[in-house]
Amino acid sequence: MNTNPIIKLLVDIASTPAILVSLIALLGLVLQKKGTADTIKGVVKTFIGFLVLSAGADVVVGSLSPFGAMFEHAFNVQGVVPNNEAVIAIALKDYGTDTAIIMFLGMVFNMVFARFTKFKHIFLTGHHTLYMACMIAVILAVPAIGFTGIPLYLVGGLILALVMSLSPYFLQPFMKKITGTDSVGLGHFSGATYWLSAVVGKLVNPKGEKVTSTEDVNFPKSLAFLRDSTVSIALTMMVIYIIVALAAGPAWVEETYSGGVNAVIFAFTQGGKFAAGVYVILAGVRLILAEIVPAFKGISEKLVPNAIPALDCPVVFPYAPNAVLIGFFSSFLGGIVSMLIMGAMGTTIILPGVVPHFFVGATAGVFGNSTGGLKGALLGSFANGVAISFLPLWMMPLMGSLGNAGSTFSDADFTLVGILFGNLGLSAGQIGVIGGVVVIVALMFAATFMGKSKNKA
Repeated sequence: MNTNPIIKLLVDIASTPAILVSLIALLGLVLQKKGTADTIKGVVKTFIGFLVLSAGADVVVGSLSPFGAMFEHAFNVQGVVPNNEAVIAIALKDYGTDTAIIMFLGMVFNMVFARFTKFKHIFLTGHHTLYMACMIAVILAVPAIGFTGIPLYLVGGLILALVMSLSPYFLQPFMKKITGTDSVGLGHFSGATYWLSAVVGKLVNPKGEKVTSTEDVNFPKSLAFLRDSTVSIALTMMVIYIIVALAAGPAWVEETYSGGVNAVIFAFTQGGKFAAGVYVILAGVRLILAEIVPAFKGISEKLVPNAIPALDCPVVFPYAPNAVLIGFFSSFLGGIVSMLIMGAMGTTIILPGVVPHFFVGATAGVFGNSTGGLKGALLGSFANGVAISFLPLWMMPLMGSLGNAGSTFSDADFTLVGILFGNLGLSAGQIGVIGGVVVIVALMFAATFMGKSKNKA
């Protein structure tokens, strides 16, 4: 990533969630004129909360990495694995400066939209902002569209800000249902499939009746211990891991991953690590929410009226821990079914990446559960799994030389934004892209002023 040191420093700060959100907490506490002791405590606890969450996420990702490779070896499947980090690492080599400037302008425009329109979310998931900025730079700069320089930065920054504002906005009614409050939003760029999962939940519960939640599943007395989500997650993952390890071949697992440790023992331990990682994530989320929501009041009262912080997807995990596990498995199953369909169609095969299916599928499970209970979690996250399998397939031709990089973006908002503006650019050139941005911005302001007129009436 060839950028000057100052730009690199700013990008590093903005793309590190613990630092970015701590600075936002600092601003909110200062605006509330909190004392020095309260300010330091709030900032430090917010910072530590995000580090705890990140540590838990690292444990989960580390436990899932061998699982994905074991699955591919066991069933002899090959194809493209969607992975945001992998494709970004390749793209930043050529689009580093463009990404940095688009990211900065996107965050500025997001604040402007939050200040002057009804779309009040301030997107605080810094690494996703970086990924989206990079994806937009790649799509707009392909030779067939050809944005460069200032037009690339301005148009790219506006597109980024639109997604940062609109994705959390459309999820907010479901977030309120999940959390019981409007004080926090979801800032994770698979909002389209979270919305889809919640809608699927509504379809299986059209009257909105009280249904059996994933958290209300009744177990016999002899299995009452399964009501503890940590225990149920651990036991489930241990069993699944052992099955996949045996299918992959104990000798291969011991040679490739376990360093000679018995394959079953290795699988048993990895399943436990997964549960431990989820437990740490939940602890981090609770710590963050206890600090960022009160701190954010300063921003919503003094700087951006009624602003809502949009946080990373694990923020919903504590509200339905069983739905997290159910969503992961059901989404992964949707990915497997999609893989089989692609194989039958003769297209490029998108392999079900375990990490995106965990974080995105788990979140979809929570959203589906909020509207349709257990059935909503199962079917909604399955629909999510199918969507995040086919959308990357349809986006790959729009990514220029990166389309042959062996990986692609995994989450729905990345692919939908790429497909929309990529096709606008290919069909109508730069004017088509600019026109699309202008129309969406105009609609946002029109919706805002129409809402104000209705309130006055």
